[in-house]
Amino acid sequence: MAQPRDFGFGSDEQMLRDQARKFLDEHASIAKLRKLVGHDHDAVYVNGDLPSYDQDVWKKCVELGWTALAVPEDAGGVGAKTVGVAALVEEVGRHAFPSPLVATINVTYVLRHCGTEQAKSWLGQIAEGATASLALTNHEGSWELDATEVSAESDGTGLSLSGTSYFVQDALKVDAFLVAVRTPAGIALVLVNKTDQGVSLVRDHIVDLTRDQAHVRFDKVKVAQAQIMAKAPSGLAALEHAWPAVLTVVSADMLGCCEWQLQTTVEYAKVRRQFDRSIGFFQAVKHPLVNAMMDIDRARSHLYNAACAVDHEPDKALVPARMVKSAASDAAAFISSRSVQLHGGIGFTWECDVHLFFKRNRHNQALYGDGVHQRRKLADVLIGPTV
Repeated sequence: MAQPRDFGFGSDEQMLRDQARKFLDEHASIAKLRKLVGHDHDAVYVNGDLPSYDQDVWKKCVELGWTALAVPEDAGGVGAKTVGVAALVEEVGRHAFPSPLVATINVTYVLRHCGTEQAKSWLGQIAEGATASLALTNHEGSWELDATEVSAESDGTGLSLSGTSYFVQDALKVDAFLVAVRTPAGIALVLVNKTDQGVSLVRDHIVDLTRDQAHVRFDKVKVAQAQIMAKAPSGLAALEHAWPAVLTVVSADMLGCCEWQLQTTVEYAKVRRQFDRSIGFFQAVKHPLVNAMMDIDRARSHLYNAACAVDHEPDKALVPARMVKSAASDAAAFISSRSVQLHGGIGFTWECDVHLFFKRNRHNQALYGDGVHQRRKLADVLIGPTV
């Protein structure tokens, strides 16, 4: 199926993006973000306080239907195009909005490919505001989809889970985890509520102040048949089909952060004066900003190409998805370093808001594989596996 004009980005997607921007400008301003997560250096690094998020604003996001966007219509959702979801998530990244939205959208895409009534039922719950996060990764941080260290044994009525999932995003905010488990037949996917007996969380200390991360321990956790979203070995296939959308969503968040860093640094370069001129007059300042703009625009083209492929050419979507994660990671690395440097002495301080977006993007770069990892995977597909 050929891709449509403008990647299928039409008036509905534009309205969704514009409404999201207006809402977040009002309810998730930089001043509010600073108050939530950047008000006290010692609170984070000495006392170990958890990152905060505004649950009242989150409830408004649910009322606006944001959790329902990627849920198919037959499961009670909106069934929006991935290009529309990407546009929304860009705005979330542009505001470094602390919430369980990105994690929940990624779970939604995986559940869509499970093809079971249990998955459809949980998609309906997400449309109504339930939240969840993927629990896939082993202690080495491998982004291979079958790398889970959680094992499952049949107990006659369901499964019993033991093991630990690492690098679980927004684990302290969400209601449940979609866990990849290893069985004798292969990888299965199960939905475990955070409050289930035997589930415990150990918070990770990460640089991103707008999110939390944890490793989740499962100590003989009982899982009923209704909690099995995809039986083995179809769980791995569901992850593989959903992975292009997951990479695309994370890249959209990253590019939103990049855009904020670029625009904020440009504005600073206009008002900061040195030698009786704004510093934006000097080539050492203006040229890096132009290079950053080109990097971001190039990555954004990859973003909507990948999102459109998820919508219209799903069998071919993994290559453009890896391309956008690679391009976005490189763009994020460049603008993050330039935004700090070009803010001069204040750019290195806690009081400068740049560090909040810098840290979110550093986290996004590594999440599910950085640019180097994605290019290696692309080389395996386009050139052939390395020996």
